Amino acid sequence: MQIVGELMTREVVTVKETQNLGKADELLKLHRIRHLPVVRQGKLVGLITHRDLLRAAATHAADPAAQPLWAADIMTRDVTTVTPDTPLRKAVELLLNHKFGCLPVVDADGALLGILTEADLVRYARQLIADLDRKELATEYNA
Repeated sequence: MQIVGELMTREVVTVKETQNLGKADELLKLHRIRHLPVVRQGKLVGLITHRDLLRAAATHAADPAAQPLWAADIMTRDVTTVTPDTPLRKAVELLLNHKFGCLPVVDADGALLGILTEADLVRYARQLIADLDRKELATEYNA
Protein backbone atom coordinates (compact mmCIF):
# COMPACT_ATOMS: atom_id res chain seq x y z
CA MET A 1 0.00 0.00 0.00
CA GLN A 2 1.34 3.42 -0.98
CA ILE A 3 1.39 6.11 1.69
CA VAL A 4 1.58 9.91 1.51
CA GLY A 5 5.09 9.99 2.97
CA GLU A 6 6.44 8.17 -0.10
CA LEU A 7 5.21 10.84 -2.52
CA MET A 8 5.00 14.11 -0.62
CA THR A 9 7.28 17.05 -1.31
CA ARG A 10 9.49 17.44 1.74
CA GLU A 11 11.16 20.76 0.92
CA VAL A 12 8.19 23.08 1.43
CA VAL A 13 8.24 26.81 0.77
CA THR A 14 6.34 28.53 3.59
CA VAL A 15 5.44 31.97 4.89
CA LYS A 16 4.83 33.30 8.37
CA GLU A 17 1.55 34.94 9.39
CA THR A 18 3.33 38.27 9.69
CA GLN A 19 4.73 38.37 6.16
CA ASN A 20 3.07 40.66 3.68
CA LEU A 21 1.34 39.41 0.59
CA GLY A 22 3.99 40.87 -1.68
CA LYS A 23 6.44 38.36 -0.22
CA ALA A 24 3.93 35.53 -0.65
CA ASP A 25 3.38 36.47 -4.29
CA GLU A 26 7.14 36.66 -4.85
CA LEU A 27 7.63 33.16 -3.39
CA LEU A 28 4.88 31.67 -5.53
CA LYS A 29 6.41 33.11 -8.69
CA LEU A 30 10.01 32.33 -7.78
CA HIS A 31 9.33 28.69 -6.94
CA ARG A 32 6.59 28.22 -9.57
CA ILE A 33 4.12 26.88 -7.00
CA ARG A 34 0.46 27.52 -6.18
CA HIS A 35 0.24 26.75 -2.45
CA LEU A 36 1.98 28.34 0.52
CA PRO A 37 1.57 26.80 3.95
CA VAL A 38 1.56 29.42 6.70
CA VAL A 39 3.57 28.40 9.74
CA ARG A 40 4.18 29.62 13.27
CA GLN A 41 7.22 28.07 14.94
CA GLY A 42 7.17 25.19 12.45
CA LYS A 43 3.51 24.36 12.98
CA LEU A 44 0.89 24.74 10.28
CA VAL A 45 -1.59 27.53 11.04
CA GLY A 46 -2.99 28.21 7.58
CA LEU A 47 -2.68 27.98 3.82
CA ILE A 48 -2.54 30.58 1.07
CA THR A 49 -3.22 29.67 -2.53
CA HIS A 50 -2.45 31.54 -5.71
CA ARG A 51 -6.20 32.08 -6.08
CA ASP A 52 -6.35 33.65 -2.60
CA LEU A 53 -3.65 36.13 -3.63
CA LEU A 54 -5.44 37.04 -6.86
CA ARG A 55 -8.71 37.59 -4.99
CA ALA A 56 -6.99 39.75 -2.34
CA ALA A 57 -5.15 41.79 -4.97
CA ALA A 58 -8.37 42.50 -6.86
CA THR A 59 -10.20 43.55 -3.69
CA HIS A 60 -7.27 45.53 -2.34
CA ALA A 61 -6.67 47.42 -5.60
CA ALA A 62 -10.20 48.80 -5.46
CA ASP A 63 -9.39 50.75 -2.26
CA PRO A 64 -6.39 53.09 -2.65
CA ALA A 65 -6.41 53.91 1.09
CA ALA A 66 -6.27 50.26 2.15
CA GLN A 67 -3.57 49.14 4.56
CA PRO A 68 -1.05 46.48 3.48
CA LEU A 69 -2.29 42.91 3.74
CA TRP A 70 -0.51 40.15 5.65
CA ALA A 71 -0.60 36.40 5.26
CA ALA A 72 -2.82 36.11 8.34
CA ASP A 73 -5.40 38.39 6.67
CA ILE A 74 -6.19 36.03 3.81
CA MET A 75 -5.04 32.55 4.82
CA THR A 76 -7.43 29.66 5.19
CA ARG A 77 -7.20 28.70 8.84
CA ASP A 78 -9.08 25.40 9.02
CA VAL A 79 -6.86 23.37 6.68
CA THR A 80 -7.49 19.71 5.97
CA THR A 81 -4.23 17.83 6.53
CA VAL A 82 -2.86 14.31 6.34
CA THR A 83 0.00 12.49 8.04
CA PRO A 84 2.90 10.75 6.29
CA ASP A 85 1.34 7.34 6.99
CA THR A 86 -2.05 8.26 5.48
CA PRO A 87 -2.85 5.79 2.67
CA LEU A 88 -2.39 7.45 -0.70
CA ARG A 89 -5.84 6.27 -1.79
CA LYS A 90 -7.43 8.21 1.09
CA ALA A 91 -5.42 11.36 0.27
CA VAL A 92 -6.46 11.17 -3.40
CA GLU A 93 -10.10 10.78 -2.37
CA LEU A 94 -9.81 13.90 -0.17
CA LEU A 95 -8.27 15.89 -3.03
CA LEU A 96 -10.94 14.80 -5.51
CA ASN A 97 -13.97 14.97 -3.21
CA HIS A 98 -13.14 18.45 -1.89
CA LYS A 99 -11.45 19.82 -5.03
CA PHE A 100 -8.28 20.58 -3.07
CA GLY A 101 -5.06 21.32 -4.93
CA CYS A 102 -2.89 20.13 -2.07
CA LEU A 103 -2.82 18.54 1.35
CA PRO A 104 -0.29 19.71 3.92
CA VAL A 105 1.39 16.80 5.68
CA VAL A 106 1.79 17.21 9.44
CA ASP A 107 2.82 15.15 12.45
CA ALA A 108 0.66 14.54 15.53
CA ASP A 109 1.71 17.91 16.98
CA GLY A 110 0.82 19.87 13.85
CA ALA A 111 4.40 20.39 12.69
CA LEU A 112 4.62 20.74 8.92
CA LEU A 113 6.53 17.81 7.39
CA GLY A 114 5.67 18.22 3.73
CA ILE A 115 2.94 18.78 1.20
CA LEU A 116 1.15 16.50 -1.25
CA THR A 117 0.18 18.37 -4.41
CA GLU A 118 -1.53 17.55 -7.67
CA ALA A 119 1.90 17.80 -9.31
CA ASP A 120 3.24 15.07 -6.99
CA LEU A 121 0.41 12.81 -8.11
CA VAL A 122 0.93 13.59 -11.79
CA ARG A 123 4.64 12.69 -11.44
CA TYR A 124 3.57 9.42 -9.79
CA ALA A 125 1.07 8.74 -12.58
CA ARG A 126 3.84 9.34 -15.15
CA GLN A 127 5.97 6.72 -13.37
CA LEU A 128 3.10 4.20 -13.29
CA ILE A 129 2.34 4.77 -16.97
CA ALA A 130 6.00 4.27 -17.88
CA ASP A 131 6.04 1.03 -15.87
CA LEU A 132 2.91 -0.21 -17.65
CA ASP A 133 4.39 0.69 -21.03
CA ARG A 134 7.57 -1.25 -20.21
CA LYS A 135 5.54 -4.29 -19.15
CA GLU A 136 3.50 -4.11 -22.34
CA LEU A 137 6.65 -3.92 -24.47
CA ALA A 138 8.18 -6.83 -22.57
CA THR A 139 5.06 -8.92 -23.14
CA GLU A 140 5.11 -8.16 -26.87
CA TYR A 141 8.83 -9.01 -27.05
CA ASN A 142 8.37 -12.34 -25.23
CA ALA A 143 5.37 -13.34 -27.33
